[in-house]
Amino acid sequence: MTGNRKEHLWKEKIMKKQSKLMTFLMSLLLVFMLAVPGNAVSTQAAGQGDMAVHFIDVGQGLAILVQSGEENLLYDGGNRAHADEVVQYLKNQQVETIDYMISSHYDEDHLGGLVKCLDNFEVEHVLGSDYVHTSDLFNTFMNTATAHAIIVEYPSVGDTYEFGTGSFTVMAPDGISQNSNDNSVVIRLVNGNNSFMFMGDAEETSEQDMISTGMNLDCDVLSLGHHGSASSTSWDLLEASTPSWAVISCGQDNSYGHPAASTMEKLRDMNIPVYRTDDQGTIIALSDGDTISWNQEPCNDYTAGDAKQQSANSDTSQAAQYSSEDTASAPAVETETPDTSSDTQGRTVWISATGSKYHSRPDCGNMNPNKATQETKAQALSQGYEACKKCW
Repeated sequence: MTGNRKEHLWKEKIMKKQSKLMTFLMSLLLVFMLAVPGNAVSTQAAGQGDMAVHFIDVGQGLAILVQSGEENLLYDGGNRAHADEVVQYLKNQQVETIDYMISSHYDEDHLGGLVKCLDNFEVEHVLGSDYVHTSDLFNTFMNTATAHAIIVEYPSVGDTYEFGTGSFTVMAPDGISQNSNDNSVVIRLVNGNNSFMFMGDAEETSEQDMISTGMNLDCDVLSLGHHGSASSTSWDLLEASTPSWAVISCGQDNSYGHPAASTMEKLRDMNIPVYRTDDQGTIIALSDGDTISWNQEPCNDYTAGDAKQQSANSDTSQAAQYSSEDTASAPAVETETPDTSSDTQGRTVWISATGSKYHSRPDCGNMNPNKATQETKAQALSQGYEACKKCW
C-alpha cells in the first residue's frame, strides 16, 4: 500500500468518525418515517445528493436496488421463486426504467429474478460476467435480453460508470475462473464520502485478486460475498475494506448453513455491526453523501446459519435460551476509546498486511496475526496509519 493511498484512507476514516453523530440522528429520522403508514411501502432518494440502497429480502439469494438522481440500478434479482416479489417491490418504488441491471454471475439465486425484470421494465444497460453458464436459465436470460434488443455488456476491472449523484467502479472479476462464484462482477458504489461494495458470490481467490490491484477497497457498507459463506470474506478483505457495517442476504433456516460460523466470528471480533435479511427482512440504507442512515437498527446477530437451524429444531425453551445468549454476547456498536496510556513514539506496534490501522498486540481480532509486521508507533503514524479502536 502506497503512502498516498494510506493518507487517502486515513482522511476518509476521519470523515467517517466526524459523521457518526449525524448518522445516528438521520437513522432515527428514517426509522420514524418508515413507521408512518404510506412511507413504509416506498422509500426513495428524494433529496439532492441522496442515494437509497435497498437490500431486498429474497430468501436464499441476493437482490439490491439502488436509486439516486431519478436513476435505478438493480444488482442481481434473487431466485425464480421470488421473481414476482422483486418486480412488485421495484414497482412500489416507482421504478419504470432500470438504468443499470447487473448480473453478478449466473447462479439461479442471483439471476432468476432478472428475467422477469427484463420483461416488466425498460432496461437501458445490462452488465454481466463474460462466461457461459450451463443452465437453461442462463440461456433464457440471454435470449430475453436479445428479444428486448439489449446487448449484454462485459465490463473490465477499473471501468467506472456515472450513476445518479455518484458512480460505481467494477472491482472484479479479473479474468474468468472455473469457479462460477469467482466470476462475480463486484462493484464499489460511491456517493460523495459514502461507499458501498457489492460482492455477489465472490470468494477468497477473487478477493485476493482485488487486493493485489491496489485499488481502493475501503467501504462504509460491505454486502458480504456468497451469503456469508466460509469461502468468502477473508481477513485480508476485511482489513482492506474496513467496513462500518456488514449486510448479509440469506434465507431463514437455509440448507447451506449460511452465514458460516467462521465469517460471523471475524465480524464479531472486528466489532462490525451486522444486518441480516433472514432476521430483519428488507434493509434500506440512505446516503446523503456524508452520512448513512438505516430503516432499522443492526440486529448484531452473529449466530451461524447452521446454529440457527439447530435452534429452530429445538423446543421453545432452548430457542429462548439461545436467543438470550446471542443477545448478551453481541458486541455493542463501536465506540471510540481514548488512548490514556503513556506510550512513547518509539513503542513497537503491529501493522496488518492490508489494513490502515496499527495495533498494540499481534492477536488483536481486527487483523490476521499470521501476516502482521512490527514497526515503531512513530513509523506507523508517519505512514498514515491510525490506531485500532479495539486494542487501543
